[in-house]
Amino acid sequence: MRRTPYLQASVLSTALLGIALVATPASAQKKYDTGATDTEIKIGNTMPYSGPASAYGGVGKAETAYFNKINDEGGINGRKINFISYDDAYSPPKAVEQVRKLVEGDEVLFLFGTLGTPSNTAIQPYLNKKGVPQLFVATGATKWGDPQHFPWTMGLQPTYQSEARIYAKYILENKPNGKIAVLYQNDDYGKDYLKGLKDGLGPKAASMIVAEESYEVSEPTIEGHIVRLKSSGADVFFDVATPKFAAQAIKKVAELQWKPLHILNNVATSIGATLRPAGLDISKDIISATAGMDTTDPQWKDNPGMKEWVAFMDKYMPSADKTDGTFIAGYGAARTLVQVLKQCGDNLTRENIMKQASNLKDFDIGTLLPGIKVNTSPTNWYPIQQLQLEKFDGETWKLFGPIMSGELSG
Repeated sequence: MRRTPYLQASVLSTALLGIALVATPASAQKKYDTGATDTEIKIGNTMPYSGPASAYGGVGKAETAYFNKINDEGGINGRKINFISYDDAYSPPKAVEQVRKLVEGDEVLFLFGTLGTPSNTAIQPYLNKKGVPQLFVATGATKWGDPQHFPWTMGLQPTYQSEARIYAKYILENKPNGKIAVLYQNDDYGKDYLKGLKDGLGPKAASMIVAEESYEVSEPTIEGHIVRLKSSGADVFFDVATPKFAAQAIKKVAELQWKPLHILNNVATSIGATLRPAGLDISKDIISATAGMDTTDPQWKDNPGMKEWVAFMDKYMPSADKTDGTFIAGYGAARTLVQVLKQCGDNLTRENIMKQASNLKDFDIGTLLPGIKVNTSPTNWYPIQQLQLEKFDGETWKLFGPIMSGELSG
C-alpha cells in the first residue's frame, strides 16, 4: 500500500521518537562536575620544581609525559587530560596559594599527586571543605588514609610508619643490642618515620635509641647534626631525609669514618637523585626498603612492565636519566590514576572519582615488585602496603628477604 505524506511523516516521527527514547538513558549517564566535559578532564597538581626538595620534580615531569602519551592514544573514553602542574617550592604557604589558583581559577576537577607531607597537610583542610579530591598524594604519611575525617584525601605509597616498622624488625633481628641514632626532618614526614620506628621496637625503643636530631628544610646543611649523632656512640643510623639532605648525610658519615648500619628511608633511595651525588662508592651497604622495581637492576631487564616503562621513557622523556627513581614513581602514580578514570566511565563527578579510587582490585601498576598490587576498598585507603628490604652494592639495589608488611603484631 502506498503511504500518504501524513503516514510517512507519522512513521518518521515515531522512528525518531524511538531513537530518542533509546538515546536518552545513555545521554543521562553522563555526569560532570567542574573540570570535566565531553572532551576534557582538567587535573591540578603542585610539585617542588624548585627549593630544597627540587629533586622530586621528576615525579611531576614523568606524570606530565605519561598524560601526553595517553592523549596521543586518544585520551580516556575520548577525553583528553589537561594536566596543570605548578611549582610550590616545597613551601606550604606557596602550595596553598597554588592550589587555590587551581581550584578557583583554573577550575580543575581534582588534585592529583601533590607532593610533600608539609604541603599536603597545608592544603588538606581547604580541599576537604571544598569537596575537591586530593588524590594519590605523593607522600607516605599515615594520615592520608582516614576517610572518616578526610573523605577527599587518599595516598598511594606505603606509609612511612609501616616502612619504619619493617626497619625496626630488621634491627631487632640483626642488631638486637644496637644503639640507634636518628636523623629526621622536623615535620609530620620525619615524625611519622620516628613513630613507626619506636612502635616497631616496642619496649626496647627507649634503651636502643640513643640520639635523635631533627633538621629544618630551611637549613643549608645537616652536617652538624651528623657530627652530634656520631658522638652518641651509635652503631645504627636511621636516616630520614629527602634526597638533598640524604646525600649530605652519606658524605658526612664517610668523612667522619663513622661506620654504622646505615638505614635510609625509601623516599631518598634514587641512585640518580641521591646516591650518585653523594658518591656511589661511599653509599655501598646502605639498607632500605622498596615496593617497586629498581630501574638499574638487570634482573628486571626483560620484565614486561619494565620494558613498557623503558619504551615510554625512550619516546616521551628521551633525555631523562633512567636511574632517577622519581621518573618511575611518577609513571606508576599516573598509571594508577588513569585506571581510576577509566573506571569512572562517563560519570566524572568528584564523588565518583573517590568512589572508584576506593574500589581498585589487584591493579598491576607494572613496575611494582612481583606479587605487590594496588588494592583499595571503602574502608582501606592504603593502596600499597608491602615492601621488601634492599641493600645497595655500589652499583644497584639488591633485594633480600621476603616481601613484608609493616603491621604491628597483635
